[in-house]
Amino acid sequence: KQDKRIRVSQPLTRGPSAFIPEKEVVRANTVDERTNFLVEEYSTSGRLDNITQVMSLHTQYLESFLRSQFYMLRMDGPLPLPYRHYIAIMAAARHQCSYLINMHVDEFLKTGGIAEWLNGLEYVPQRLKNLNEINKLLAHRPWLITKEHIQKLVKTGENNWSLPELVHAVVLLAHYHALASFVFGSGINPERDPEISNGFRIISVNNFCVCDLANDNNIENASLTGNNFGIVDSLSELEALMERMKRLQEEREDEEASQEEMTTRFEKEKKESLFVVSGDTFHSFPHSDFEDDMIVTSDVSRYIEDPGFGYEDFARRGEEHLPTFRAQDYTWENHGFSLVNRLYSDIGHLLDEKFRMVYNLTYNTMATHEDVDTTTLRRALFNYVHCMFGIRYDDYDYGEVNQLLERSLKVYIKTVTCYPERTTKRMYDSYWRQFKHSEKVHVNLLLMEARMQAELLYALRAITRHLT
Repeated sequence: KQDKRIRVSQPLTRGPSAFIPEKEVVRANTVDERTNFLVEEYSTSGRLDNITQVMSLHTQYLESFLRSQFYMLRMDGPLPLPYRHYIAIMAAARHQCSYLINMHVDEFLKTGGIAEWLNGLEYVPQRLKNLNEINKLLAHRPWLITKEHIQKLVKTGENNWSLPELVHAVVLLAHYHALASFVFGSGINPERDPEISNGFRIISVNNFCVCDLANDNNIENASLTGNNFGIVDSLSELEALMERMKRLQEEREDEEASQEEMTTRFEKEKKESLFVVSGDTFHSFPHSDFEDDMIVTSDVSRYIEDPGFGYEDFARRGEEHLPTFRAQDYTWENHGFSLVNRLYSDIGHLLDEKFRMVYNLTYNTMATHEDVDTTTLRRALFNYVHCMFGIRYDDYDYGEVNQLLERSLKVYIKTVTCYPERTTKRMYDSYWRQFKHSEKVHVNLLLMEARMQAELLYALRAITRHLT
């Protein structure tokens, strides 16, 4: 098999993450027997990989994550095991996430996958190829998915998908798109591989990642200087944020905004989210239409069709009046959950537990402060992601997003959620400078789950429409 992978010299830091000092993660892991137990029980690779190490900063969440992932990949379900890993590869390839691709190439072969398929999509069965369209839309513009896409996949014929198989595939696609967001957002390093002389796996160079991490950042020292850098500044940033949270709580008790006012605030936030990032002069993308200069390395491109297709803000290029997805009309709790559970039993319960876990996870601390109610902040993060995907909650005041999420955080959220492969250490360092790394990992978990839920809502709504 022609292998065009490139050997990269040492990653920029030791440890599981290029963004988080190794000692922080290691400290969390050595203490925790629970983590080791979970890895033995639920890890498909059977070892503590870098993702799990970083997630283990939040053991409670890690448990729901590993259990649901194990269920999707290993337990009874409509799809054969090699298919599951190949779908994971196709999903990760949409974001050029070589970390996840390498991991699932191994798993694919271990579970009896046909090696020839790894030469690229032209070698796989037609029915897997037929997932390309929905993979691409789910990853970048899920609001475009219609019941026609579903009908095309399940229509009778030798390459058709049954609904249970399709639901299993959609859950895997959404899971791995979102996990790619976590991998890039947390700066996950490639795995060390004992079989290779310098200890590192051969990985493909991601066109944004490596150069940006190295750019103007001496990593080992960045975390040290990052904290003292502008300390007055960032302390007052923290105080100001706490102050705003308190004020919002009080205002909420005092006055209710009218329905029209709430709608206006959502539309305003949705429009404003269009200018986040594209207006920012991060050195990695000088202009906003960077589709033409994406270089996709060969080992990734073989798993995707139409590599230039990416996230596009709805209001751009004539999609002026994208109908807002009103969350009330199709919610996870009342609609998505029961449909997914009916067609792929038990996965609904596992996903639901994971969504609730991350949404309610709190230690009631913020940076150095104890006894803080962070509900408004968690909700703002979750709803902002949904807002970028055109999902609106009638009972939520989107004015809060603007009050609580400062611009550098919005840039980070949008990048991690919509084009994770462009995340840089500089973006990670630039927001919430006084906060602990574990708090930033919590942000990444929220973004990942909010993204996964948004993708599922659009796909499941289309399946429901196909059924009715």
